[in-house]
Amino acid sequence: MRKKSEFGILGGSFDPPHKGHVKISNISLKNFGFKKVYWVIAKKNPLKKRPLFSFKERLRMCRAINKKNSKIKVLNLEKKIKSSKTIDLINYLTKVKKFKNLYFIIGSDNLINFHKWTKWKKIVKYSKLIVFSRKGYDKRGRNSIVVKYLNKKNIIFVKNSFINISSSSIRKKV
Repeated sequence: MRKKSEFGILGGSFDPPHKGHVKISNISLKNFGFKKVYWVIAKKNPLKKRPLFSFKERLRMCRAINKKNSKIKVLNLEKKIKSSKTIDLINYLTKVKKFKNLYFIIGSDNLINFHKWTKWKKIVKYSKLIVFSRKGYDKRGRNSIVVKYLNKKNIIFVKNSFINISSSSIRKKV
């Protein structure tokens, strides 16, 4: 159990947001004792194609799906930090907002290409990674460059039941 002053960050394009995002946020709140989990919506993921939904639509959907949960807060920080890069978000939260003990929540699918993220070594230096299982990605994620680099430091693997929903699968159906 961690101190209540710590925060979880779930960043992404949320294109679209879904119950899987809510589920991992709620698991994080319960299992890690976070005061809040912040959803930080990126206008554009630099590693993905153009979003299906506009930034305003995604922001509205994220707020709607969390309207009854006061411990999940949706943030729009793009104008303040002028970037969609995670390292710029972490710098803003730690240096400007003085957040301490940040935990960055991701799925095991993100571990595979995490080393391609801008200044990924600084991200894992200033925050701890909480990694949720994603069907078909766990083995490759655990063998990733980032996991080898961290050598069990600043990384927590969550053994959750598989969440059979993804933004990618929703977009394909739209």
